[in-house]
Amino acid sequence: MRVLDVGSLLDAQEWSRYQKLIVAATALTIVLDGFDNQLIGIAVLPLMGEWDLPRAAFAPVLASGMVGMMVGGAIGGFIGDRVGRRKALLASVGSFGALTAFTPIVDDVFALGVLRFFIGLGLGGAMPNSAALVSEYVPARRRPFAVTLTIVCIPIGGTLAGLVGAQILPQLGWRALFLAGGLVPLVLAFALWKTLPESPRYLARHPQQWPELTQLLRRLHYEVPPGASFVDATEKSITRVSPRELLRPEFRRDTLALSASFFFCLLTVYVGVNWVPSMLAGAGFDVGVASNGLAAFNLGGVAGALIGAALIRRVGSRPAMLAMSTGAVAGAAALAVMPLAPQSAFVVLVMLAWTGGWINGVQVTMYALAAHVYPTGIRATGVGTAVALGRMGGVLSPYAGSWALESGGASQLFTLLAATMTVVLVALASVRHHIPRAVPLVVSHASTTM
Repeated sequence: MRVLDVGSLLDAQEWSRYQKLIVAATALTIVLDGFDNQLIGIAVLPLMGEWDLPRAAFAPVLASGMVGMMVGGAIGGFIGDRVGRRKALLASVGSFGALTAFTPIVDDVFALGVLRFFIGLGLGGAMPNSAALVSEYVPARRRPFAVTLTIVCIPIGGTLAGLVGAQILPQLGWRALFLAGGLVPLVLAFALWKTLPESPRYLARHPQQWPELTQLLRRLHYEVPPGASFVDATEKSITRVSPRELLRPEFRRDTLALSASFFFCLLTVYVGVNWVPSMLAGAGFDVGVASNGLAAFNLGGVAGALIGAALIRRVGSRPAMLAMSTGAVAGAAALAVMPLAPQSAFVVLVMLAWTGGWINGVQVTMYALAAHVYPTGIRATGVGTAVALGRMGGVLSPYAGSWALESGGASQLFTLLAATMTVVLVALASVRHHIPRAVPLVVSHASTTM
């Protein structure tokens, strides 16, 4: 019987058009994840008017969604390692789509908070499984770029939510916005259930699914003889799927370092997202500039993430991510000492784009790093656990940002961002198994073992 090494097959060739389509389809689920995640923030203002409630009444709603994402990230990753990335991802997309579509029938803030918690479970579960699925479908040298390209769709989805909300809210109201935000993911989940294949590396670990793997590899234009068996010699063997595996001696240091990195980086991201607009408005900038400041902070992250992925490919993740973290610290420190005045709006926006770009760039590329650190057997669990702990930083962010602004204004806020990104820099430096620089492809047809 011939034994095929699936990892060697995938790594020995460039990624095909079909693999690129799979990455694009997975990325589309994350666009909708980012879209649905931002809907509640967009809808708060009309809900305040209709329900006659102050803004503070919706703080628990926002927090409950973040807690749901934290729990969903951990549970979703574990489920993905047990039943498959494809099933867990599409179940997550279908669940947050269905529950978002039910949002229009909610008529009080308590019920909305409960609903947002369960929506958060689906939103949180989608990300680790999408990262694991994409990372296992492409050659290892393409993994950082593919994962980054997928996760960077979160801010793209958030930007799309703002654009769509600006069109729907004035004409049709918040109920139509949530209905659209729910039905589109449901349609996508149904379509992908029929077309999106499972990870070949995951299938290789389950002999009962080898017939499915055989069909998939043939679709990828690999020659698979009848009755072949499969291994993945490029990955460490994990006999059981359990979060305790993350603390095995070979993974413990990286698990702790990644958890700290996600925690403090997501704390930094959400402090910026939640407080930059109101900070700019308090400094005398008009509403348009304040909104553009948030856009610059977020969209700079798209460019930062893509630059980071390119740097990782050239020099490896350690120098690339440490350089990006240093850039973020420097940008935040510069903003802390800059005079923020309306007449310097252009310079402030440029600095926000620089700082937000590197902060978000580090955050997005950390998914690729986590996907590299853990082998197939616990990859989704490892990514999901790191993200879940990072969400705790997101839950803390409203209080940290409020404290900084009340105690020292904009200068203290940016000093906080510089300090938290310094912790991220140290944590990333502590990771042992960084992504090496990509090795040029050497075409070889030796992809089988006996």
